[in-house]
Amino acid sequence: MSDDKDVLKSGTTTAAIVCKDGIVMCADMRVTYGYLISYKRFEKILKITDDIAVTVAGTVSDVQLLAKLIRAELKLKIIRTKRELYVKEAVNLLANMVYYNIRKMSLIPGISHFIVGGRDSTGYHVYDLGADGSITKVDDYCSSGSGSVMAYGVFETLYKRDLSVEEGVKLGVKAVNAAIQRDIASGDGINVVTITKEGVQTVLTKEVNYKIEV
Repeated sequence: MSDDKDVLKSGTTTAAIVCKDGIVMCADMRVTYGYLISYKRFEKILKITDDIAVTVAGTVSDVQLLAKLIRAELKLKIIRTKRELYVKEAVNLLANMVYYNIRKMSLIPGISHFIVGGRDSTGYHVYDLGADGSITKVDDYCSSGSGSVMAYGVFETLYKRDLSVEEGVKLGVKAVNAAIQRDIASGDGINVVTITKEGVQTVLTKEVNYKIEV
């Protein structure tokens, strides 16, 4: 993941897991500027509504702005329609924002990649929103960022249908930790958020300390 002045290749690791009783979303905490670690405590899982959250990857300024915009737009939509918000509505709106954001004229590429997880009356849903604005419905798990290769290796080996949220949290931590061990752009900590009948909740924030005492 790059900060707002960076046009170099950078990375991150975010992931989402579909469980029988909810959604698990997890991410590392590192922000890079080329080969420099510019920030070590970045929240890459953002709460959008009480029942919807997104993981973010890409140019920091773009993902922060789009997250603020989608949060405000969804609040307005709820007020105007006076009805329940469906996850697919939020996904379509955010995908439109991403589509136009990356195609605007700018000296800094407007790269943003989101994984959307949420709950509504039809069940639990996960969608992968590509940096080009594409939408992919996810039935099991997905990952984004430079560390996703390692994360997918863990998911392919250990994921099984009908995981509980508790089991999903453990699997998500293993997947992100695998990326942290091998991907230089991922690291410094792990955040885990669950989406259940209780809504969006942070269940784990663990920092990784690389300091050596002498």
